[in-house]
Amino acid sequence: MRSDRLVAILLMLQRREQVTAAEVAAELEVSERTARRDLDALAQSGVPVYSIQGRAGGWRLLGGGRTDLSGLTASETRALFLVAGPASTATPAVRSALRKLVRALPEPFRDEAEAAATSLILDPRNWGSSRAVEPPRFLDALQDAVIQGAQVRLGYVDSEGAESERIVHPLGIVAKGPSWYLVAYTESGRRTFRVDRVLSAAPTDEPVALPGAVDLSESWREISDDIDRRRTKPVEIHGTCAPEGLDHLRIAVGENLETGGVTADGRISIVIRGPSEYGLAGLLSGLVEWLDITEPVGVRNHLAAIGAALTARYGAPGA
Repeated sequence: MRSDRLVAILLMLQRREQVTAAEVAAELEVSERTARRDLDALAQSGVPVYSIQGRAGGWRLLGGGRTDLSGLTASETRALFLVAGPASTATPAVRSALRKLVRALPEPFRDEAEAAATSLILDPRNWGSSRAVEPPRFLDALQDAVIQGAQVRLGYVDSEGAESERIVHPLGIVAKGPSWYLVAYTESGRRTFRVDRVLSAAPTDEPVALPGAVDLSESWREISDDIDRRRTKPVEIHGTCAPEGLDHLRIAVGENLETGGVTADGRISIVIRGPSEYGLAGLLSGLVEWLDITEPVGVRNHLAAIGAALTARYGAPGA
């Protein structure tokens, strides 16, 4: 695993004044080309590793590093821990190496290094699209706020397009497939925010106030399990349908339709199941002249919103 090698290389640089790509390759049992690529990756990640050309050349850690990592700035230390792999996904070997590095860090950096090592979760499972996307605009600012333990004034637009601003207490960042999420606490409790929907993120001077010893990994597990349950649990719609509309309804929803008895006014009781209220409302919106949806209220609200949007776009019938 590459993250194992990156940590091992940094430990080599800490122990020695200088290393060559050949020495790294021999110790890690990789090719010199791979060793050079790993050394370049460390440098590009923000860790102050630099090369010296010539016969006596090699790679060094800026500011020395024989006994500690005092050449690293606070931001460079955080970069190292993020590149090396967050605690939730790292192998036991990487976690062991990170603990050794924390003990080798100067005292002022240790808290931030430990915070960086636990501020990010990589969850490879996707919810929906798997297309690759660029990191969102405010990702770095939010991660800094997590590490610094600072409250953030967050501007946000939700899935319905409504904009809001609130104070949040960041707990951590999660990379879920191609999307990034901020897990934070608000006045209303724990919330999850899509980072690509963040409109502004202004850290404050106030420290976060979390409800006890909350853990990012455990919190994300609870959030993810709840969302998975809601995604897999079918929405169930109850109502009635006029007999002349039943064939149209079967075409629209197929096997998701279950019919019952005939009501006193000659209509047919129906139950429709599907993955989401909004999706089902969209399927049923063209059949409203035959349907009477009694529950859930969320589907009725979506149908009303769809009707209002259609009227606004195309005008009232006969107008």
